[in-house]
Amino acid sequence: MRTLVIGDIHGGLRALKQVLERAGVTERDKLIFLGDYVDGWSEAVETVNFLSELKDTHSCVLLRGNHDALCHDWLVNGQDNPMWLQHGGKATMQSYEGRDNGIRKLHIDFYRDLENYHLDTHNRLYLHAGFTNLKGVEHEYFTTTFYWDRTLWEMALSLNPHLPESADIYPQRLANYMEIYIGHTPVTRIGETQPVQAANVWNVDTGAAFRGPLSIIDANTKEVWQSDPVHTLYPGESGRN
Repeated sequence: MRTLVIGDIHGGLRALKQVLERAGVTERDKLIFLGDYVDGWSEAVETVNFLSELKDTHSCVLLRGNHDALCHDWLVNGQDNPMWLQHGGKATMQSYEGRDNGIRKLHIDFYRDLENYHLDTHNRLYLHAGFTNLKGVEHEYFTTTFYWDRTLWEMALSLNPHLPESADIYPQRLANYMEIYIGHTPVTRIGETQPVQAANVWNVDTGAAFRGPLSIIDANTKEVWQSDPVHTLYPGESGRN
């Protein structure tokens, strides 16, 4: 069984279907989605519907991203968040226009049931953004950190990724885990379009919300599959650009 980690989708269902096909995903694979399923491209509702159906037939871990939390708050409270609208929320609101209350209720349940983090039997940690407690995720004070933090990635980037794979060279926050897989901060910010390793952290957000592809990485072999640049699959749309 492969453990396949999927980066931030941001409503790009066409890219998701394409990269799942390119990776040859079967029901024998374990799929770990790092969050941010909406906000960007026009198929937010369709993406959540697809994932809801996929988890009925495949082994799926669905993690919570900050954009998922923002969309959940909007669906529950009906209050517009100006910052959310500027960062992809407008496309998501448009995707929900005309949808009946049944769909909205199902999606509220979907967002509510997302996991904040996942720890596998190999001591590999998966979460959307990061954590700050030196003792690890079980001791984190504020759960919002799991899907908003950027300091974990910033710290990892400051370390030499080519140092020997020995836990005693890493800050305590990183040394708790064999590997950590995150999304949240696109690696396109540092000029990359492939998943990037820094220390023992793998960032799988390859900028699908903007002009990058959507990526899958095999946590065991580190083989990578990618969609076409997502913006090419949605001509006439701007995503979060």
